[in-house]
Amino acid sequence: MRRRLRPALVVLSAGLVVTACGTDGAGPTTSAGDADACPGAVVDVVVSVGQWGDVVEALGGDCASVTTVIGSTAVDPHEFEPTPGDLAAFEEADLVVLNGAGYDSWAADAAGNLDPAPVVLDLAEVVGVEDDEHEDDHAGAERAEEQGGEHAGAEGHGHGGVNPHVWYAPDLVQRAAEAVTTELGGLSPAAAGHFADRAAAWREELAPYLAEIESLRAAAGGRSYAATESVFEYMAEAIGLTDATPEGYRESASNETDPTPGDVAAFESLLRSGGVDVLVHNSQTDGGVPDQLRATAEEAGIPVVEVTESGTERGGSFVDWQLAQLRALSDALARRG
Repeated sequence: MRRRLRPALVVLSAGLVVTACGTDGAGPTTSAGDADACPGAVVDVVVSVGQWGDVVEALGGDCASVTTVIGSTAVDPHEFEPTPGDLAAFEEADLVVLNGAGYDSWAADAAGNLDPAPVVLDLAEVVGVEDDEHEDDHAGAERAEEQGGEHAGAEGHGHGGVNPHVWYAPDLVQRAAEAVTTELGGLSPAAAGHFADRAAAWREELAPYLAEIESLRAAAGGRSYAATESVFEYMAEAIGLTDATPEGYRESASNETDPTPGDVAAFESLLRSGGVDVLVHNSQTDGGVPDQLRATAEEAGIPVVEVTESGTERGGSFVDWQLAQLRALSDALARRG
């Protein structure tokens, strides 16, 4: 590919080698492939956010060197401004994997400024969820309809009219993974068999996650939830929970604007009256109204399910992260009766 593995990494790599770029632990992280074990060329991949970094690493195996730009949960992706060091990570990329839907437009800009240009895989676009400003004559909606995704269009969410948190939609996650495998095989044809094997292994790893979702579907009939943010919305929809979040608050959260006092009061009234079965709270938010609502739910005896937007710190897999949250939701619904 464009560059070979650095000698130090080749010497150390009996498997995957993880390095951190930057001194504060919040910079890009790299998981290097194994050139000796790969039957083809190692593909240099840059992934914008950690929610997808672990997935791409698992799919790439020995034949992908994967750099994740936002690899720490300490970084708020909504406030992220790339440093020169972050942008430098893109320079040798053969493949850039974006979440898309306006969530990481800085990464799309970085990839677009490269010459020669890498292959850019916009996962939200692949699965039919696009930021309005990037749609042309309803092309995105038509593509989504052709693909038959239940989340096509995803209207009513923030970030330009869509919900960008596509890693919380189990069907979209699987389709996105298929797209990653296809691009990797196209960039390193001799390693296509390796990538196919990695995809099969990842699907096996996904089995407990999918089984837990099916179990929750069976338990979710007639159950409702409210959420302090829209991050979990796709998963709640997949499970079959009814979203009872007051409309005014939901719109504010989706558009990342402050709710009105009336919206907050309506939410607190809902919780105090026991009008929902669980409250979904993003534990990566600090203080403010979300924590106020969390406290209100606890006082009212409403189970609180903690979710995170950015996954786990390095060492935890996508499946482990998602499965822990799903099991917490299952426990919460069971406690509610």
